[in-house]
Amino acid sequence: MSKCRPTPEQCADTMPVKVNRIFDSCSDRDCFSNVRIQIGGELPGNINVVKSRCVRVTDICMNIEPVPFNRGFYSIDLTYTFRVELLAYERSCSSPVLLTGTAYANKNVILYGGESNTKTFFSNGEKLGETDACCETINLPTAAVQVVEPIALEARIASVCVAEDTPPVRSVIMTLGLFSVVELFRPVTILVPTYEYTIPTKECHSDTESPCAVFDKIRFPAEEFTPGSLPCAAKEESCGCTEGFDASENTTS
Repeated sequence: MSKCRPTPEQCADTMPVKVNRIFDSCSDRDCFSNVRIQIGGELPGNINVVKSRCVRVTDICMNIEPVPFNRGFYSIDLTYTFRVELLAYERSCSSPVLLTGTAYANKNVILYGGESNTKTFFSNGEKLGETDACCETINLPTAAVQVVEPIALEARIASVCVAEDTPPVRSVIMTLGLFSVVELFRPVTILVPTYEYTIPTKECHSDTESPCAVFDKIRFPAEEFTPGSLPCAAKEESCGCTEGFDASENTTS
């Protein structure tokens, strides 16, 4: 079986390749509120103001389980680990002290991941599929989570009960915004069209021009020297800006 290129003089053959097929995916914007920052103890009593300096995702723990009575669907439990850097102040205008801590947040999604009762063994020692006590092969799909660095929406000091029957302790509480994409995929074999190898037409060369000659070719960034104005659509919401506005129609005598 072969398929032709758009050009009639050349045709493409098919070749089997092993790829990871995405069966289902979702994107989300999560707002995690009341996230306690663990800084290794109680917040010092002289600290009255905290500000976020940096927040980043350092790890995501994923647990996948089949959804009962809904074949092919899987529940994915996600635990985000955040590394937080805080600027702590005794007073608003005093010199800050840098504090570092860790925070955790959880979420759950359900996606379709297909079904497979096969076990696959690789020469490097990896394998796909496990067998339980009832000789039933369980071949779970693989989950992948993509995130951008979180946004610190709020940072405040509050008294929090860490455990039952213990007095509350002063802690830093944050609200974090996070954009994420979750995917479920499996390895599959598909046929793809293949073409003859081609030689690149672009020639390799080194730039021998002087640094000033290279700089002269860069476009002048005029927009960086011009303060931006509020778009008219936004002005309409805030100050009643309309196109074709005539000042003479709104003058008073």
